[in-house]
Amino acid sequence: MQKDTRKCNSVSNGTSLLKRLSKTTPSKIILFVMDGLGGLPIGPADSTNINGVKGKTELEHAVKPNLDALAKQSVCGVVDPISPGITPGSGPAHLGLFGCDPLEHEIGRGVLEASGINFPLEENDLAVRINFATIDKEGKITDRRAGRISTETNIKICEDLSKIKIDPIKIFVKTVKEHRAVVIFRGENLSEEIAETDPQAVGTLPLEPKALSKEAESTSKIISKFVSEAKKILISHHPANMLLLRGFAKPPHLPSFQENFHLNPAAIATYPMYKGLARLVGMKVLELKGGNIEDEIAALEENYNSHDFFFIHIKGTDSSGEDGDWERKAKVIEEADKFIPRILKLKPDVLIITGDHSTPALLKSHSWHPVPIILHSPTCRVDDVDNFSETACVKGGLGRIRALEIMPLALAHAQKLEKYGA
Repeated sequence: MQKDTRKCNSVSNGTSLLKRLSKTTPSKIILFVMDGLGGLPIGPADSTNINGVKGKTELEHAVKPNLDALAKQSVCGVVDPISPGITPGSGPAHLGLFGCDPLEHEIGRGVLEASGINFPLEENDLAVRINFATIDKEGKITDRRAGRISTETNIKICEDLSKIKIDPIKIFVKTVKEHRAVVIFRGENLSEEIAETDPQAVGTLPLEPKALSKEAESTSKIISKFVSEAKKILISHHPANMLLLRGFAKPPHLPSFQENFHLNPAAIATYPMYKGLARLVGMKVLELKGGNIEDEIAALEENYNSHDFFFIHIKGTDSSGEDGDWERKAKVIEEADKFIPRILKLKPDVLIITGDHSTPALLKSHSWHPVPIILHSPTCRVDDVDNFSETACVKGGLGRIRALEIMPLALAHAQKLEKYGA
């Protein structure tokens, strides 16, 4: 199949169009991402579910006067993170938001976790995400997240796992947060072509770390030995008595925001993986005084004069969706809504509010459904959308776009792009 060379903001084939046109200006852009924002109605419109609410998504049910008012003053639409029908992981979903084509650049989950805790990866390292899990006497998974153990418990477990020795490989086991950790294997000729051991379902046995190519067979033996030794150690750490491995990956080479867009970007996030994503594309990760949304907005205010692009990440919408907690997800949206006036008080030249993907509580997982988006700027053409929701935004002036098209729109509305051609 002939390669499509029309991708104007892909950087894989030399200088991109955006790289050529971008210019440095004093204008400010804020990208406010509520992870997993999109949802599905909890029931048909003519019925009432256990919460007493008729056929509404979490976003439609949430009381969010500031977001609704902002939608009325903006141009809206819906976003496909990759393309219609494709359910994205967090890595590719965010790459699209950052203007980096996720079909051209893949980042394994292991690298994201390692970067998130600022682990100094080396070129030959193999990073793998760990999910601590609970298994029963038959070895079957009963909880893929080990009851979301505390980070303090995680630290103790990682200290024990760090004692595993497999010569000549060096092994680093590091805590990420709650039930998540990362293991880094350092040595020669390691391969990332290893099948994940997480079946992503309960009631089944963990999968074997099988080689996906002949070249990966020696690596799979190392991984299998690590899992075997880890299982012995984890017997005494119930409910985290097993580990599941995902996202075998080696460090990628990604273009930076500075290189692509001539921006001085900053990232504000509470969860390590999203800090890692931001670091990989050249963003400075700002320090927070705490771990809630107010702390994130405070960091934005304190650093507003030092950067011209801000990525703000809200995690709670995604985790509550994955837990199937429809009401909690709506509450997180309501909490985020309270801080919109403080963001607007800073008078950003462009404010974009969206999600990286949909995580409907109804499905308890990421989904392929497009995500609503608000683009607010003095230069936007205001449409007729009168509230921020999936149903309303699908009728907005932006129409249905790919996440990859958000950065060009943000740069244009911030007047950071030169004219193309004579």
